[in-house]
Amino acid sequence: MLRVPLRPADSAPQGIGKENMKKIFVGNLSFNMTEGELRSLFEPYGSVESVLIVTDRNTGRSRGFAFVEMADSGAADQAITALHGKELGGRALTVNEARPKMDRGGGPRGGGGGRRDDYRGHARQPREPRW
Repeated sequence: MLRVPLRPADSAPQGIGKENMKKIFVGNLSFNMTEGELRSLFEPYGSVESVLIVTDRNTGRSRGFAFVEMADSGAADQAITALHGKELGGRALTVNEARPKMDRGGGPRGGGGGRRDDYRGHARQPREPRW
C-alpha cells in the first residue's frame, strides 16, 4: 500500500488558505435548488470550496437559503456584486457576505412563563381550607 504524506497547512500555495476564504450567504432560493446548481452559479466568478443548502431537520426540505464558501475573497466580492438581486427561478436572490453565527442562548427551553411572586422572596403563606 502506497502512503502519500499530507502537506502541512502552512505549506499551502500562496493565496489559498483559510484566511483568504470568504463565506457568502445566499437567500430567497427556490426550494428545488440543488447544491450542484448553486455551485455552477458561482463558479464563473472563481473557485467554490463548498456549498451548503440549509434544510429543515424534521422534513429534510430546503429552508430557502444556503452558504457558499469561495477560495478567493476578491472573486467572492465579484460574485456578491453580480448575483445580488438576480432573478432565479422566479425569485430575486439575496447575496451578501455571511455574518458570524450569533449565540442564541441555547440551554433548556422553559415554557409556561414565570410564577408571580407576591411575597417578594419570602415563603408563601399557607391557605385556609375552603370548607
